Amino acid sequence: MDMRKLVGRNVERIRRDQGLTQEQLAEKSGFSQQYISGLENGRRNPTVVTLYEIAIALNVSHEELVKI
Repeated sequence: MDMRKLVGRNVERIRRDQGLTQEQLAEKSGFSQQYISGLENGRRNPTVVTLYEIAIALNVSHEELVKI
């Protein structure tokens, strides 16, 4: 399984479940909307620090972002 796509799907699912737009997640996380879009589409290769920051912004465990 491509981890980039897995992370992207999880971020998008959690973001949508919370009723957030990409712009709102970008504001909460400190990343750009373009980065969030690329991440959700599996085009970004996030670092451990990035996963941690996104998880904090989504108020979930970082494990949730890599869960199959």
